[in-house]
Amino acid sequence: MGKINQPSSQIRLTNVSLVRMKKGKKRFEIACYQNKVQDWRSGVEKDLDEVLQIHQVFLNVSKGFVAPSDLLEKSFGTTDLDKIILEILKKGELQLSGKERSQQIGKLHNEALTIISMKCVNPKTKKRYPPTMIDKALKELKFNMTNARSAKAKALEAIRLLVEKQIFPIARTQMKVRITIQNKAYVKEEKELKETLIAEVESEDKIEGDVEIVCLIEPEHYKQLAEKAKNMKGSVEVLDMAVIDDNNSSFN
Repeated sequence: MGKINQPSSQIRLTNVSLVRMKKGKKRFEIACYQNKVQDWRSGVEKDLDEVLQIHQVFLNVSKGFVAPSDLLEKSFGTTDLDKIILEILKKGELQLSGKERSQQIGKLHNEALTIISMKCVNPKTKKRYPPTMIDKALKELKFNMTNARSAKAKALEAIRLLVEKQIFPIARTQMKVRITIQNKAYVKEEKELKETLIAEVESEDKIEGDVEIVCLIEPEHYKQLAEKAKNMKGSVEVLDMAVIDDNNSSFN
Protein backbone atom coordinates (compact mmCIF):
# COMPACT_ATOMS: atom_id res chain seq x y z
CA MET A 1 0.00 0.00 0.00
CA GLY A 2 0.99 3.62 -0.23
CA LYS A 3 2.09 5.86 2.60
CA ILE A 4 -0.22 7.30 5.18
CA ASN A 5 0.76 10.90 5.80
CA GLN A 6 0.46 12.05 9.39
CA PRO A 7 1.50 15.47 10.77
CA SER A 8 4.56 14.09 12.56
CA SER A 9 5.42 10.95 10.59
CA GLN A 10 4.73 8.73 7.63
CA ILE A 11 3.35 5.25 8.14
CA ARG A 12 3.58 2.52 5.54
CA LEU A 13 0.83 -0.06 5.89
CA THR A 14 1.58 -3.67 4.95
CA ASN A 15 -0.76 -6.68 4.55
CA VAL A 16 -3.68 -4.31 4.79
CA SER A 17 -7.35 -5.16 4.41
CA LEU A 18 -9.76 -2.31 3.74
CA VAL A 19 -13.33 -2.01 4.92
CA ARG A 20 -15.19 0.48 2.77
CA MET A 21 -18.55 2.11 3.37
CA LYS A 22 -20.54 4.69 1.44
CA LYS A 23 -22.36 7.27 3.53
CA GLY A 24 -24.38 9.76 1.55
CA LYS A 25 -22.26 10.59 -1.49
CA LYS A 26 -18.92 10.03 0.25
CA ARG A 27 -16.89 6.85 0.61
CA PHE A 28 -15.07 6.12 3.86
CA GLU A 29 -12.39 3.53 4.55
CA ILE A 30 -10.59 1.99 7.52
CA ALA A 31 -7.33 0.02 7.38
CA CYS A 32 -7.39 -3.38 9.10
CA TYR A 33 -5.10 -6.37 9.53
CA GLN A 34 -5.66 -9.36 7.24
CA ASN A 35 -8.22 -11.88 8.51
CA LYS A 36 -9.01 -9.82 11.62
CA VAL A 37 -12.19 -8.28 10.20
CA GLN A 38 -13.84 -11.68 9.84
CA ASP A 39 -12.59 -12.66 13.32
CA TRP A 40 -14.15 -9.50 14.77
CA ARG A 41 -17.44 -10.00 12.91
CA SER A 42 -17.69 -13.59 14.11
CA GLY A 43 -16.92 -12.58 17.69
CA VAL A 44 -13.57 -14.37 17.86
CA GLU A 45 -11.68 -11.07 18.16
CA LYS A 46 -13.06 -8.43 20.52
CA ASP A 47 -10.08 -6.04 20.79
CA LEU A 48 -10.48 -3.24 18.25
CA ASP A 49 -6.75 -2.47 18.43
CA GLU A 50 -6.05 -5.97 17.13
CA VAL A 51 -8.29 -5.31 14.12
CA LEU A 52 -7.23 -1.79 13.12
CA GLN A 53 -3.85 -1.02 11.55
CA ILE A 54 -4.38 2.63 12.41
CA HIS A 55 -7.10 4.25 14.51
CA GLN A 56 -8.34 6.59 11.80
CA VAL A 57 -11.08 7.01 9.19
CA PHE A 58 -9.96 7.74 5.64
CA LEU A 59 -11.45 8.91 2.39
CA ASN A 60 -8.70 6.94 0.67
CA VAL A 61 -6.29 4.73 2.62
CA SER A 62 -3.80 4.13 -0.18
CA LYS A 63 -3.40 7.87 -0.82
CA GLY A 64 -3.41 8.72 2.88
CA PHE A 65 -6.45 11.02 2.68
CA VAL A 66 -7.84 11.25 6.23
CA ALA A 67 -11.54 12.11 6.51
CA PRO A 68 -11.90 15.63 8.02
CA SER A 69 -13.92 16.08 11.20
CA ASP A 70 -16.56 18.31 9.60
CA LEU A 71 -17.27 15.66 6.95
CA LEU A 72 -17.52 12.92 9.59
CA GLU A 73 -19.97 15.07 11.56
CA LYS A 74 -22.04 15.72 8.43
CA SER A 75 -22.08 12.07 7.31
CA PHE A 76 -22.25 10.18 10.62
CA GLY A 77 -23.70 12.80 12.94
CA THR A 78 -20.66 12.51 15.23
CA THR A 79 -16.89 12.90 15.27
CA ASP A 80 -16.43 10.04 17.74
CA LEU A 81 -13.94 7.85 15.86
CA ASP A 82 -14.77 4.69 17.84
CA LYS A 83 -18.47 4.94 16.99
CA ILE A 84 -17.75 5.65 13.32
CA ILE A 85 -15.16 2.87 13.03
CA LEU A 86 -17.55 0.36 14.63
CA GLU A 87 -20.30 1.34 12.19
CA ILE A 88 -17.95 0.90 9.23
CA LEU A 89 -16.75 -2.45 10.60
CA LYS A 90 -20.33 -3.69 11.03
CA LYS A 91 -21.86 -2.39 7.81
CA GLY A 92 -18.92 -1.83 5.47
CA GLU A 93 -17.75 -4.01 2.60
CA LEU A 94 -14.48 -5.86 3.09
CA GLN A 95 -12.03 -5.21 0.24
CA LEU A 96 -9.63 -8.12 -0.13
CA SER A 97 -6.02 -7.63 -1.14
CA GLY A 98 -4.69 -9.49 -4.18
CA LYS A 99 -3.03 -12.09 -1.96
CA GLU A 100 -6.16 -12.59 0.16
CA ARG A 101 -8.35 -12.86 -2.94
CA SER A 102 -6.00 -15.47 -4.40
CA GLN A 103 -6.03 -17.45 -1.14
CA GLN A 104 -9.83 -17.26 -0.94
CA ILE A 105 -10.22 -18.50 -4.53
CA GLY A 106 -7.78 -21.35 -3.85
CA LYS A 107 -9.65 -22.38 -0.72
CA LEU A 108 -13.03 -22.27 -2.49
CA HIS A 109 -11.58 -24.28 -5.39
CA ASN A 110 -10.32 -27.06 -3.10
CA GLU A 111 -13.56 -27.14 -1.09
CA ALA A 112 -15.62 -27.45 -4.28
CA LEU A 113 -13.45 -30.32 -5.57
CA THR A 114 -13.86 -32.15 -2.25
CA ILE A 115 -17.66 -31.74 -2.38
CA ILE A 116 -17.77 -33.07 -5.96
CA SER A 117 -15.62 -36.05 -4.96
CA MET A 118 -17.97 -36.82 -2.03
CA LYS A 119 -21.16 -36.48 -4.09
CA CYS A 120 -20.16 -38.44 -7.19
CA VAL A 121 -18.99 -41.93 -8.16
CA ASN A 122 -18.22 -44.09 -11.14
CA PRO A 123 -21.70 -45.59 -11.75
CA LYS A 124 -20.22 -48.99 -12.67
CA THR A 125 -17.80 -49.45 -9.76
CA LYS A 126 -19.48 -47.04 -7.31
CA LYS A 127 -16.01 -45.77 -6.41
CA ARG A 128 -15.34 -42.08 -5.86
CA TYR A 129 -13.01 -40.05 -8.04
CA PRO A 130 -10.12 -38.20 -6.35
CA PRO A 131 -10.26 -34.36 -6.39
CA THR A 132 -7.15 -34.24 -8.64
CA MET A 133 -8.92 -36.22 -11.37
CA ILE A 134 -12.03 -34.06 -11.09
CA ASP A 135 -9.87 -30.92 -11.28
CA LYS A 136 -8.21 -32.17 -14.48
CA ALA A 137 -11.62 -32.87 -16.07
CA LEU A 138 -12.98 -29.44 -15.16
CA LYS A 139 -9.90 -27.75 -16.63
CA GLU A 140 -10.43 -29.75 -19.83
CA LEU A 141 -14.03 -28.47 -19.87
CA LYS A 142 -12.72 -24.92 -19.20
CA PHE A 143 -14.98 -24.67 -16.16
CA ASN A 144 -14.61 -21.34 -14.32
CA MET A 145 -14.22 -22.02 -10.59
CA THR A 146 -14.05 -18.33 -9.59
CA ASN A 147 -16.84 -15.85 -8.80
CA ALA A 148 -18.87 -18.42 -6.87
CA ARG A 149 -21.51 -17.69 -4.27
CA SER A 150 -20.17 -20.61 -2.27
CA ALA A 151 -18.12 -23.80 -2.71
CA LYS A 152 -21.33 -25.88 -2.60
CA ALA A 153 -23.03 -23.78 -5.29
CA LYS A 154 -19.98 -24.06 -7.53
CA ALA A 155 -19.68 -27.80 -6.88
CA LEU A 156 -23.32 -28.43 -7.88
CA GLU A 157 -22.79 -26.39 -11.04
CA ALA A 158 -19.67 -28.44 -11.85
CA ILE A 159 -21.49 -31.74 -11.17
CA ARG A 160 -24.15 -30.84 -13.74
CA LEU A 161 -21.45 -30.24 -16.33
CA LEU A 162 -19.47 -33.39 -15.50
CA VAL A 163 -22.61 -35.58 -15.64
CA GLU A 164 -23.65 -33.97 -18.92
CA LYS A 165 -20.27 -34.22 -20.69
CA GLN A 166 -19.17 -37.63 -19.29
CA ILE A 167 -15.42 -37.11 -19.85
CA PHE A 168 -15.26 -40.19 -17.64
CA PRO A 169 -18.24 -42.21 -16.33
CA ILE A 170 -19.67 -40.18 -13.46
CA ALA A 171 -23.00 -39.92 -11.62
CA ARG A 172 -24.21 -38.15 -8.52
CA THR A 173 -24.97 -40.37 -5.54
CA GLN A 174 -27.17 -40.42 -2.48
CA MET A 175 -27.34 -42.79 0.50
CA LYS A 176 -30.28 -45.14 0.93
CA VAL A 177 -31.27 -45.52 4.57
CA ARG A 178 -34.01 -46.97 6.73
CA ILE A 179 -35.23 -44.72 9.56
CA THR A 180 -37.21 -46.31 12.39
CA ILE A 181 -38.80 -44.02 14.96
CA GLN A 182 -41.93 -43.80 17.10
CA ASN A 183 -44.94 -42.65 15.12
CA LYS A 184 -45.77 -39.99 17.75
CA ALA A 185 -42.29 -38.45 17.42
CA TYR A 186 -42.39 -38.68 13.62
CA VAL A 187 -45.66 -36.74 13.42
CA LYS A 188 -43.96 -33.81 15.21
CA GLU A 189 -40.74 -33.94 13.16
CA GLU A 190 -42.00 -35.09 9.75
CA LYS A 191 -42.06 -31.67 8.08
CA GLU A 192 -38.56 -30.70 9.24
CA LEU A 193 -37.09 -34.10 8.31
CA LYS A 194 -38.50 -34.01 4.79
CA GLU A 195 -37.55 -30.38 4.22
CA THR A 196 -34.00 -30.49 5.58
CA LEU A 197 -32.59 -34.03 5.74
CA ILE A 198 -34.54 -36.38 3.48
CA ALA A 199 -34.09 -36.00 -0.28
CA GLU A 200 -36.66 -38.57 -1.40
CA VAL A 201 -38.99 -41.00 0.43
CA GLU A 202 -39.22 -44.43 -1.22
CA SER A 203 -41.57 -46.05 1.28
CA GLU A 204 -43.25 -45.27 4.59
CA ASP A 205 -44.83 -48.00 6.76
CA LYS A 206 -46.34 -48.11 10.24
CA ILE A 207 -45.32 -51.11 12.33
CA GLU A 208 -46.70 -51.47 15.89
CA GLY A 209 -46.56 -47.81 16.81
CA ASP A 210 -43.33 -47.15 14.92
CA VAL A 211 -42.79 -45.62 11.50
CA GLU A 212 -40.27 -47.15 9.11
CA ILE A 213 -39.13 -44.83 6.33
CA VAL A 214 -36.88 -46.01 3.50
CA CYS A 215 -35.45 -42.92 1.86
CA LEU A 216 -32.57 -41.30 0.00
CA ILE A 217 -30.42 -38.69 1.72
CA GLU A 218 -27.35 -36.62 0.92
CA PRO A 219 -24.29 -38.34 2.48
CA GLU A 220 -23.36 -35.21 4.43
CA HIS A 221 -26.74 -35.33 6.22
CA TYR A 222 -26.25 -38.84 7.63
CA LYS A 223 -24.60 -37.84 10.91
CA GLN A 224 -27.22 -35.18 11.67
CA LEU A 225 -30.04 -37.57 10.77
CA ALA A 226 -28.58 -40.35 12.97
CA GLU A 227 -28.29 -37.96 15.93
CA LYS A 228 -31.83 -36.70 15.42
CA ALA A 229 -33.20 -40.24 15.23
CA LYS A 230 -31.30 -41.21 18.39
CA ASN A 231 -32.81 -38.24 20.25
CA MET A 232 -36.23 -39.52 19.13
CA LYS A 233 -35.35 -43.00 20.49
CA GLY A 234 -35.08 -44.33 16.95
CA SER A 235 -32.39 -45.57 14.59
CA VAL A 236 -30.95 -45.15 11.10
CA GLU A 237 -29.71 -48.13 9.09
CA VAL A 238 -27.64 -47.68 5.91
CA LEU A 239 -29.03 -49.83 3.08
CA ASP A 240 -26.78 -48.57 0.27
CA MET A 241 -23.83 -46.18 0.48
CA ALA A 242 -24.00 -45.07 -3.16
CA VAL A 243 -27.35 -44.96 -4.93
CA ILE A 244 -27.04 -43.46 -8.39
CA ASP A 245 -29.17 -40.37 -9.00
CA ASP A 246 -30.43 -40.84 -12.57
CA ASN A 247 -32.44 -37.63 -12.53
CA ASN A 248 -29.79 -35.25 -13.82
CA SER A 249 -32.05 -32.24 -13.37
CA SER A 250 -32.52 -32.65 -9.62
CA PHE A 251 -29.38 -30.96 -8.29
CA ASN A 252 -30.79 -28.92 -5.44
